[in-house]
Amino acid sequence: MYYVGVDLGATNVRAVVGDGAATVLGSDTRGTPRGPNGIAVTEAVLGVVRGACADTEIDPTEVVAAGIGSIGPLDLAAGVVQGPANLPDTVERIPLVGPVSQLLDTDEVHLHNDTIAGVIGERFHSERNPDDMVYLTISSGIGAGVAVDGNVLSGWDGNAGEVGHMTVDPHGFMTCGCGHDGHWEGYCSGNNIPKYARELHAEDPIETSLPVEDPDFSAVDVFEAAGEDTFADHVIDQVAHWNAMGVANVIHAYAPLVVSVGGAVALNNPERVIDPVREKLSDMVFINVPEVRLTDLGDEVVVKGALASALTGGTGDRSRVESPPE
Repeated sequence: MYYVGVDLGATNVRAVVGDGAATVLGSDTRGTPRGPNGIAVTEAVLGVVRGACADTEIDPTEVVAAGIGSIGPLDLAAGVVQGPANLPDTVERIPLVGPVSQLLDTDEVHLHNDTIAGVIGERFHSERNPDDMVYLTISSGIGAGVAVDGNVLSGWDGNAGEVGHMTVDPHGFMTCGCGHDGHWEGYCSGNNIPKYARELHAEDPIETSLPVEDPDFSAVDVFEAAGEDTFADHVIDQVAHWNAMGVANVIHAYAPLVVSVGGAVALNNPERVIDPVREKLSDMVFINVPEVRLTDLGDEVVVKGALASALTGGTGDRSRVESPPE
């Protein structure tokens, strides 16, 4: 039997086809359209599903189930993304479940927030299949997928785990992409680190090699200058403070045994992102401090989680699969 996993991100959309042991047999990837509307994004999703099936040399109707890990927020009942924060305002509504179900000719299509797909993938592929864990992404946005007592938390509308929109700064120094002030994502996501750096520099304009006024100034510039530029180091220290505060809040809320971290910002800069969090947590956490580690699944964690969702009915529990992975 064949299964499909889809990862719809703000930058890229990818799909894989796998077998009953979660072995990837074929894949396809393309850039996420920035418009003109949500239907263009839907068409891109259908395009990569067709491409992955073609790469596997099967017809889409041979697929028995699919999982989708997507940017949010979701309207789970309607099977759509509604008003995504990191795409243009013209992309208001992205239909997913209906069109994918129609393409594959199956009602077994499981839609999740991308980080929930991530924790499903982490559970499925972990040696111990942990019942209590968090998958945290620090990328263009920040979010978490949470499993408690073996139950993956999705919320009634599919939007549980939007921890990037926790308020970490009551003074609201930064405005998040969602339009609200003081959110964790407003300080520490890849999209917002350069904006935060500009605000810090405006407040204290010390000498720096960073191109803070350049429209193309990015988080990559900040991390590349680390260790050689005093201001870049200051920005990274401030980001580490907010990250540690956010992770501590997540730990207090869910008491995980493991916090697995992914997303481009963390994957490309683990010593600047994850190591400082580990160092700070013992002074910030009241309960047991969990293991905090970089995901072993790299940038495939969401798409592999979506595939695992298709195999396990949305749980990541390997006991539901006849032939679990080695």
